[in-house]
Amino acid sequence: MGELNRAAKQLIEGGLPLLWVRGEISNFVAAASGHWYFSLKDEQAQVRCVMFRHKSQYLDFRPANGMQIEVQALATLYEARGDFQLTLEKMRPAGLGALFEAFERLKAKLEGEGLFDAAHKRELPQLPRQIGIVTSPQAAALRDVLRTLANRMPNVPVVLYPVPVQGADAGQKIAQVIATANRRAECDVLIVCRGGGSIEDLWAFNEEVVARAIAAGSIPLVSGVGHETDFTIADFVADLRAATPTAAAQAVVPDRQALRHRLAQQQRHLAQAVLRQFERRMQQLDYLQRRLVHPAQRLGQQREQLLALQRRMRLTQSAVLQRAQWRWQTARRRLTTVSAHTLDRDEARLRTLHQHLQHLDPQQVLARGYSLVRDAAGNIVRSSAAIKTGDRLQLTFAEGGARVEVRETQG
Repeated sequence: MGELNRAAKQLIEGGLPLLWVRGEISNFVAAASGHWYFSLKDEQAQVRCVMFRHKSQYLDFRPANGMQIEVQALATLYEARGDFQLTLEKMRPAGLGALFEAFERLKAKLEGEGLFDAAHKRELPQLPRQIGIVTSPQAAALRDVLRTLANRMPNVPVVLYPVPVQGADAGQKIAQVIATANRRAECDVLIVCRGGGSIEDLWAFNEEVVARAIAAGSIPLVSGVGHETDFTIADFVADLRAATPTAAAQAVVPDRQALRHRLAQQQRHLAQAVLRQFERRMQQLDYLQRRLVHPAQRLGQQREQLLALQRRMRLTQSAVLQRAQWRWQTARRRLTTVSAHTLDRDEARLRTLHQHLQHLDPQQVLARGYSLVRDAAGNIVRSSAAIKTGDRLQLTFAEGGARVEVRETQG
């Protein structure tokens, strides 16, 4: 059975779209949970209906048995019992369908003309000098607005522009009063308001003539019509839509107590800022007083500075001279050491060279019994082949020499 009911539910929900149904309420039950259960019937049939709390809480009327209504609903199947039922999204008294259609048509028309554009919205004054109220003198909303204004800002004058807010020609009269208030230009802001009611009760604020009067005005206008869930064409054209008349009054004037609190805070901040500035100025004055000295005292300070500079200069000169003397003495010691090492090294080298020269000295060779032979030109004769009989030669011995003539050569 469970599978059968699930399949039937899928077929019903998939095959039937969201639809409007009209009928008479019977067997109405309001559960403790806030959900509503009843049957909707006509001459041919009836169907079970349920409207859950999150939908029903926004209705401005309470259904009752025998009431003719129109509902927007989704057809479904309650699987636990296999009951076909309607789950309601919206509900309204029968006969309002034409009004809703007229509302939607006018809303689309004016929106297309740009009457709802944010660029056309005028900014409300922060502190209005005078406030105008467009409503009926007998309206409970007027008392709410006046009480709220008196509590928040009692010193702001209020001008009442009396007008019927429902009934025949109410829309035309409201438009005329709005135009009159703008023409007289004695207020900084206007409140158009009335209490809650059915769509028929609020219909004057859905008329095109009212919308165009609001759009043509030069004074910022706040719409506070009906309850929070009520929306009218006037709300969309107004410079600000308030959820209730009381909220409209709260929007046009600030709260006096809040202003006093903010003013007191700003006063404290200003006093603290002045005190801080005064303290900074006193510190600056003390600093300048410390810097301000007598000329004689300044000359004395400068004299002391000059003497200190002289002492530093003498100390610096002495240190420079000491460093130069130390560098000179160091260089002299290094030069003496290097010179001594260089002389010792040169002397040793000379002795070595002298010894080498002694070994190569011809005189030493001659001392060993050898002699040196030169021809007449002074050239050394190294071979007997270089001389011939009759040549004159010079002989050098270790001691002395001799000149001889060649008598005979031997190879």
